Amino acid sequence: MKIIRYENSKGEVGHAALQPDGSYSRIAGELFGRFGVRNETVDVKRVLSPVVPPAIWCIGLNYRKHAEESGMQIPERPVVFFKAPNTLQGPDAPIVIPNGAASTEIDYECELVIVIGKSCKNVAREKALDYVLGYTCGNDVSSRDWQLRMGGSQWVRGKSFDTFAPIGPCLVTKDDISNPNALRIQTLLNGEVMQDSNTGDMIFGVASLISFLSQSTTLLPGSVIFTGTPQGIGMARKPPRWLVPGDEVSVVIEGIGTLTNRVENE
Repeated sequence: MKIIRYENSKGEVGHAALQPDGSYSRIAGELFGRFGVRNETVDVKRVLSPVVPPAIWCIGLNYRKHAEESGMQIPERPVVFFKAPNTLQGPDAPIVIPNGAASTEIDYECELVIVIGKSCKNVAREKALDYVLGYTCGNDVSSRDWQLRMGGSQWVRGKSFDTFAPIGPCLVTKDDISNPNALRIQTLLNGEVMQDSNTGDMIFGVASLISFLSQSTTLLPGSVIFTGTPQGIGMARKPPRWLVPGDEVSVVIEGIGTLTNRVENE
């Protein structure tokens, strides 16, 4: 099932399920509990991020070829960082280049995003997918100058400016994706393919990430996990290709869809 979060013409926000004819039917109930699809077409004025997560977990350096292009060793354990809640952005909404904390090195990162469906802690890898509601597309937008040179030797500052975590356009429930580590994943910049890989190149797969993050830590319903980006980032190109106002960047993941955002100045 493909689920969107939407705003209607009255400003009301809800969830709906995509139907074969392209219409959306209202979802009643709690997305992270019991819910059902009603025979009621909804008025979708604007598609929002599919969830509003209580936590945005992120994994760095999780594709083998990306580690190679970065000249970095394969990590022994997942590299974990956070994005702040203010980074959340929906589809067809802008990625904003910061001016107050000025940056000239804004990069794209296509990522498969896991949506946790129910609380879990100390989960075995074999049981990890039982706690997944579904998957969506994500763009781990990164200010490389703040991440690598001006951020006090950690990544959070360069990863946590407003709009730096677009997700969408929909949440695809796990029953529609038999193997999350066998999906083609791409970034298109102004229509040109910049990243083109497969989630099978992940160093730590989806189940392993959930198990690792849940060790002595409760993963709350609605939390999202950005699972890392493949090779082809702007920083690794010669010369580097940074995002600039007027660009349009799309993340495309097999079985999920296309997340598109335009780029503008603050």
